Amino acid sequence: MRVLLTGSSGWLGRYLAPLLRRSGHHCVGLDVVGGPDTDVIGSVADRALIDRIFGEHGIEAVIHGGALHKPDIVRFPVQSFVDTNVTGTLNLLEAAARAGHDRFVFTSTTSLMITQAIRDEDGDKAVWLTEATGPLAPRNIYGVTKLAAEGLCRLYSADHGLNAIVLRTGRFFPEEDDTHRALSGENMKANEFLNRRLTVEDAAAAHLAALERAPNIGHDIFIVSAATPFTPDEAAELKADAPSLIVRHFPDAAKLYAARGWSLPQSIGRVYDAGHMERRLGYRCPTDFAAILDALRSGTEMPFAHDADYVSPMISRAS
Repeated sequence: MRVLLTGSSGWLGRYLAPLLRRSGHHCVGLDVVGGPDTDVIGSVADRALIDRIFGEHGIEAVIHGGALHKPDIVRFPVQSFVDTNVTGTLNLLEAAARAGHDRFVFTSTTSLMITQAIRDEDGDKAVWLTEATGPLAPRNIYGVTKLAAEGLCRLYSADHGLNAIVLRTGRFFPEEDDTHRALSGENMKANEFLNRRLTVEDAAAAHLAALERAPNIGHDIFIVSAATPFTPDEAAELKADAPSLIVRHFPDAAKLYAARGWSLPQSIGRVYDAGHMERRLGYRCPTDFAAILDALRSGTEMPFAHDADYVSPMISRAS
């Protein structure tokens, strides 16, 4: 299948493009900056360019991973987010519908599910987040435009029969967190596999699963994250005393962490439940918190990427 992959020079794209090729697909990469997997340099907001790519390359399916992201808020005006994240998605959907495609995969974000109240974590138990969580009230232009783009995917599925899968991905960036620095970057990433993180390899594999299963599913939204070991009835304990609960699930976790000089999270305020993805899409992220502890036991490298010096191609372009 000839697949147009947007965002092909980005962190996800550099893993997803080779995976598509290994799986027998022909990948045509589109990005605003060059890269080894980018065939066309340009913006999804350029409708004439999108039409030309579809015509010249015989595109049969789209994985739309290109976007302006949360860190870009300080570098780009609001209109740029609307142009890229909303108009760009519309351009691709219109082209796909006109070409008679039967599948479209959109990379969204769990960030759009976080209202200010959820972010403040004022309640007495962890917030359990599923695809049914709402009403949605994104707290920044990134989330607002991603939610609007999700709506376009739903609309084109209903009006044109385009099987559009929306993947709300958890965290898989390699760089340091831009808001929390209490723990080391590796320590924080390891902790997040309990409730909100996945590897970039697993994110790529989830996109491939969505591409291949879209005609059997139709339109749906999936949270994409490592499976949490917790259940909703543990939400209060997660908030009040996360270490005790973690050790109950993983008896040697505290000892393994201490040997590394790491700290377990004292409180977990929200959990992204990826159960719907496992049940309906048939995909479960292979790397979870148990895999983190396995690496600590064996002394092998962490099964996730951490690069404090990573700079996204978009930042390089803007600077």
